[in-house]
Amino acid sequence: MFKTYFFKYTVVFLTLLCSSSHVFSQEYDLLLKGGTVIDPKNKIESKKLDIAIKNDTIVAVKPNINANSAKKTVDLKGYYVSPGIIDLHTHNFYGTKENHYLSDGFLALPPDGFTFRNGVTTVVDAGSPGWKNFETYKNNVIDHSETRVLSFLNIVGEGMRGGVWEQDLQDMNAKMTGLTIQQHPELVGIKVAHYSGAEWTPIKRAVEAGEIAGVPVMIDFGGHQPPLSLTRLFMEELRPGDIFTHMYANLSSVRMTILDPSTGKLYDYATNGREKGIIFDVGHGGGSFAFAQAVPAIDEDFFPDTISTDLHAESMNGGMKDMLNVMSKFLNLNMSLEQVINASTWKPAQVIHREELGNLSEGSVADIAILSVLDGDFGFIDSSGKKMMGDKKLQCEMTLRAGKIVYDLNGLASPEWDNNL
Repeated sequence: MFKTYFFKYTVVFLTLLCSSSHVFSQEYDLLLKGGTVIDPKNKIESKKLDIAIKNDTIVAVKPNINANSAKKTVDLKGYYVSPGIIDLHTHNFYGTKENHYLSDGFLALPPDGFTFRNGVTTVVDAGSPGWKNFETYKNNVIDHSETRVLSFLNIVGEGMRGGVWEQDLQDMNAKMTGLTIQQHPELVGIKVAHYSGAEWTPIKRAVEAGEIAGVPVMIDFGGHQPPLSLTRLFMEELRPGDIFTHMYANLSSVRMTILDPSTGKLYDYATNGREKGIIFDVGHGGGSFAFAQAVPAIDEDFFPDTISTDLHAESMNGGMKDMLNVMSKFLNLNMSLEQVINASTWKPAQVIHREELGNLSEGSVADIAILSVLDGDFGFIDSSGKKMMGDKKLQCEMTLRAGKIVYDLNGLASPEWDNNL
């Protein structure tokens, strides 16, 4: 009798064990299988690899990972797999205050509705808050966004409020700006913008704050008539690693351009600035990108270090549109897909000294963009309303933020509807 029961229950136990063995072997939560991986940090250029994710972390990147080892597998054959995109220049301090422009005002945008559908997992606000209102920004935007929100801190204490507030030299406090950055890991640099005076004081104070906090400065330069010298800006005022945004702007009445209008060639100060280590950022925006600057510059191999949008309510419906549209412009201006991805992921991560981001290394957070490259006839518009035709356009198919699928355009990760209620 005992032997009979023992044999019976042993058989049942072994049957259950065998039938559930695949569950015990499922060491991954999600497997991204068969995609074409581009990971500039690790020098992976369009190689077919699988990516396994556990919780919020990338735990394996290699060919032919067994699908049975994951709870869920997504077939990405025919798609590109990139690190989550980093938009280095946005404005996300949205609010409802009158006369506050991009600092707790109506023209800034909440990030989540504009990021994941473009493969963007990290935004870097370009100086919307200042040290006086950063806590409000953190409480209202950073802490309530699924997108990772980092920020440059404006040298103006009131932030990017516009008008007379951004001309107030008395509100440009290097010490308070630097100390505030030291207290908040979300702050990655200092921003100077929209100052129209002849003084170099805003830049000097921003650099001083950068020295205090050990972070780069981003410069939105220009406003004075006649324009101040870019030679002095690059060679005397800025440090290697500081960022010159709106690099392809054509605002010659208030800002020197990188091209000599008499020859159509790059000024020496542009190439000298790059050799010094100045970072050249796109910052497309509503009025800061001209094909008349970008095309001749790129013909001389003067590509952007970083690609970014300058996202706000007045740029999103113009020529800029969104991050992938800006990236697509450069894809049609003879940058390779690998170069475009690098300028939108790993390079901005390096620029803001957040090298844990912008890559697909094992152990990194699983911020991932799944992209396709569409072929066709596409029109791209610059800030002056001029059009360039192209035959390639990037489209986001799926986005993962910290291992979670937060956007899936065509249901790549979803089961088929089977007509059962």
